[in-house]
Amino acid sequence: MSYQDRWLLPAGIIDSLPEESAHLEKLRRRLIDVYATWGYELVIPPLIEYLESLLVGTGQILDLQTFKLTDQFTGRLMGIRADMTPQIARIDAHRLRREVPTRLCYLGSVLHTRPNPFAGSRSPFQVGAELFGYQGVDSDIEILSLMLETLEITGITDFHIDIGHVEIYRCLVAQAKREIKQAQQPIPTTAIPAEGEESLFDFEEQLFDAIKRKADTEVKTLLSQWNISHPLRQMLSELPQLHGDAQVLQAARRLFNRDQHGVHAALDELEQLQTQWRGVPLHFDLAELRGYSYHMGVIFAAYAPQHGQAVAKGGRYDIGKAFGYSRPATGFSTNLRTLVALQPEIPATKPTAIFAPPTPTDAILAATLATTIKQLRAQGEMVIGRLPHQIGDAQAMGCDRELRLTATGWQVTPL
Repeated sequence: MSYQDRWLLPAGIIDSLPEESAHLEKLRRRLIDVYATWGYELVIPPLIEYLESLLVGTGQILDLQTFKLTDQFTGRLMGIRADMTPQIARIDAHRLRREVPTRLCYLGSVLHTRPNPFAGSRSPFQVGAELFGYQGVDSDIEILSLMLETLEITGITDFHIDIGHVEIYRCLVAQAKREIKQAQQPIPTTAIPAEGEESLFDFEEQLFDAIKRKADTEVKTLLSQWNISHPLRQMLSELPQLHGDAQVLQAARRLFNRDQHGVHAALDELEQLQTQWRGVPLHFDLAELRGYSYHMGVIFAAYAPQHGQAVAKGGRYDIGKAFGYSRPATGFSTNLRTLVALQPEIPATKPTAIFAPPTPTDAILAATLATTIKQLRAQGEMVIGRLPHQIGDAQAMGCDRELRLTATGWQVTPL
């Protein structure tokens, strides 16, 4: 084995060197302290769990992102967490099991089988917050406000918030399926897949994929094969075009019939969000279907122009029922490494450390030196002890002062 084989890291797995680690730790402490002032309690879930609990209610994407291995004690399949959200839901539903609203925050490393195409890292440092036990737009407002404060603390000022609501699409598709069932229309033969595939074509899946990609022509083609009313066909075909500023909500009001109660209830919630944050650029996308398999309401994400993916994202969900305790929840998460990378460049500061001499052979001097060093460190000073015969002086060690023995005792003197 060559030396290169020994120091080479797997693709997308990175070290955090001292400067970056200092920024990560400083931001981590500040965020957790701020979350505590909002009432969010810190929890630390394990790095590895049985696969069933890690993937509950999350869909195929997280399954593909999860490293899997076999537990040598039980033979059961385990996974290294790729997302901490299911773990926090398990803690709320099984370990805490409170009746009152519960606020939890968390942070820790996660591991992905494949790197993000934009970020390149497979080892994000995830931080987030979840509010359990309250079903209403007020929980969305609180979590979104906390996400905005997170970006503000980081120093990221150039961003916009993308907001959607998966219940709009869910309500429209449910009505379309009812109309098809009432008409007792068979699936068009033109939609039957090639030999060897399933005999029935899943229209809902195809429509979901086309709307998610905003493929207008494909959406209209698919809808033409359904025996549904013209107004509903128009609503679904125009859904991918409903994205932009707050005027999109007004356009949606005009498009959707008043008997679409679920859709208008979703629009009511989006309009409440629209009035909350003056000066924050909000972009509404009613065809945004990220996390459709587990989200059940408002979804949101923050985007920065210098970054190719969401810098923070979240939404409303309920996967607690899979753990035996159904609880509505809203939360958000972000990658601490991404936040540090997007922070405004901090001017380099001169080192502020004190270089202490090696321990004297004289017992009294050694005791007074140890006491002085302890007092300085208690005051928050960085004191670096010089090792006997070491290479490098005080400046080489990044110090701007040193401890010297004077007639009055040990004194800190500038270099």
